[in-house]
Amino acid sequence: MVRIARERIADLFTLAERESARADGGYADRYVTLARKVGTRYNIRFPTEYRELYCRGCSTYWVEGRTVRTRLRRTGRVRTCLRCGRKRRLPLQSRSVGPQLAEPAPSIGERDDEALVGEVVDEPEPPSASDRAEDE
Repeated sequence: MVRIARERIADLFTLAERESARADGGYADRYVTLARKVGTRYNIRFPTEYRELYCRGCSTYWVEGRTVRTRLRRTGRVRTCLRCGRKRRLPLQSRSVGPQLAEPAPSIGERDDEALVGEVVDEPEPPSASDRAEDE
């Protein structure tokens, strides 16, 4: 029964996404309400990707700019439902995706001039003014 309930929740959120593309929103909010009821009845936690798609206060399916406003603050992301006014605060994800460096990059004052320019190649110096006078 739990497997069937999870499938039903996924189907309802798919339908809600499809309905939200319409201008009037259609039945998107109703599908979210039904999905929440199914989850409550069978004691199923929603996956993370579904938890961020609706308002927990009024079960409105969130469409950016139409039913939710997102603001980035120093502490994280604040999503405000435009129907009921409830705010949801989420921490920002860390930006470091790649491997961490063993030591931090040197500051500008500590950098090597050769590192900025590249490999130093011995080039002949241009003739000076005194050399040019001797050639004439």
